[in-house]
Amino acid sequence: LLLALQVRLVMKAHSFIRENVPRVLSSVKDKSGTVHIPRISQYLYFLFAPTLIYRDNYPRNPTIRWGYVATKFAQVLGSLFYAYYIFVRLCIPQFHNSSQETFNLRGLVLCIFNSILPGVLILFLVFFAFLHCWLNAFAEMLRFADRMFYK
Repeated sequence: LLLALQVRLVMKAHSFIRENVPRVLSSVKDKSGTVHIPRISQYLYFLFAPTLIYRDNYPRNPTIRWGYVATKFAQVLGSLFYAYYIFVRLCIPQFHNSSQETFNLRGLVLCIFNSILPGVLILFLVFFAFLHCWLNAFAEMLRFADRMFYK
């Protein structure tokens, strides 16, 4: 989780620098008196907005739909409970039974194959909970209107 957060912050810093350094350098080269430097509020909004491309202004919705935000957070919570249920019912019994037996290759292969379906379900839940629900909830709270996450 920490590594993913650090990678996201490095990617955002790279985008911020890539968009602003050419502007500053061109204004210095032209020797114009005004150098457009982004405000701190623009940078902070960019840090929390669900995008990796820095712009000075983003399309914004006029209001926040709090019911939509609550629904998305409820879906994240439901996904967490469903993932817990999958682990308790499908994964833990497989590995609990294998820990009581002596090690053999057949048992290991059976455990792995019996864990493939729950693993795929967990991947789908992570995609749905984080990339769909979590990002849409924060996009709505920030009034971020450009929600083309999947493109």
